[in-house]
Amino acid sequence: QVQLVESGGGLVQPGGSLRLSCAAPGYIFSLYTMGWFRQAPGKERELVASITIGGSTNYADSMKGRFTISRDNAKNTVYLQMNSLKPEDTAVYYCNGERYGINYWGKGTLVTVSS
Repeated sequence: QVQLVESGGGLVQPGGSLRLSCAAPGYIFSLYTMGWFRQAPGKERELVASITIGGSTNYADSMKGRFTISRDNAKNTVYLQMNSLKPEDTAVYYCNGERYGINYWGKGTLVTVSS
């Protein structure tokens, strides 16, 4: 079973920062667009950001300017740097790998923004 493994979630105060990491198998990482999604309680899962194998990025409008996605090809790892966090950013964050409609998912990491 393919495993994408997220880490870096936790509790942070409003205005704080966190960096999430996602490690993927090399054959996934080298071929797939990698992304981060999130799902808040009672809400649907939504795209946060994605990055292609060539490094092109895409962000949801509400995350632009606060979140940065990046990938380290040598480590088969994708990152999500989250700054200026707000309580409404509280959610489970999922790592995703997608290619031609085929999706792989991590189990998620919880981010809680609260004072």
